[in-house]
Amino acid sequence: MHDLKLFVAPGTCARVPTIALEEIGVPFETELIRTASKQQKSPEFLALNPKGKVPTLLIDGKPLTENVAIQTWLHRTYPNANLLPQTTDVLEQQKQIADLSFFAATVHPLVTRIAMPMFFTDDGDPFTSIRPKGIEGMNPVMTMINERLHSGRWWYGDQWSIVDGYLFWVWWRITGVGFPDEEFPNIRDHALRIMERPSVIRAMEREANYVEQLKSEGLYIAPR
Repeated sequence: MHDLKLFVAPGTCARVPTIALEEIGVPFETELIRTASKQQKSPEFLALNPKGKVPTLLIDGKPLTENVAIQTWLHRTYPNANLLPQTTDVLEQQKQIADLSFFAATVHPLVTRIAMPMFFTDDGDPFTSIRPKGIEGMNPVMTMINERLHSGRWWYGDQWSIVDGYLFWVWWRITGVGFPDEEFPNIRDHALRIMERPSVIRAMEREANYVEQLKSEGLYIAPR
């Protein structure tokens, strides 16, 4: 059995591997990184992940970074958890990596522009300049995803996967800061379904506990 420790921060995409680990059902530890106090830039954390970001998964003391790599490793190490559809077809396996990469490389940067526009300019009001551009770029992406979900409950039809966990985090993050959701009923329904999943409930409870901890320390920054 592997010794697993996941470094997380509330509201971040570290929620995705947290859901995956809860879904797998093996023992694992999470450790809070206090981004408001720049703990992710501390020498101790940078020694594990020089990129200074969560998620970072320690596997028997060895760090693995980036969601695509983490999800792929978890899927291959714990195949019975069905984090992704099982297939021996190499092309289908690569398509699954492409789906994870789509969320990490295409969707996630748009999330950042919507949720944290202040990172992209030092001039003017980023909430009235950068955020609208992010929403504009996200709309066709959500339209495509909404259409995909028209023919099935989950990303891969009737089978849940960790790609659905990634979509859930994206949707939660952008709608939480005002992204208009009226035109995407299939994604809204998807979010309601996934919130009933036990692994997601447990992951959200972990996150809520860390939010309360940060509040008690005066280090919680609410989304706006």
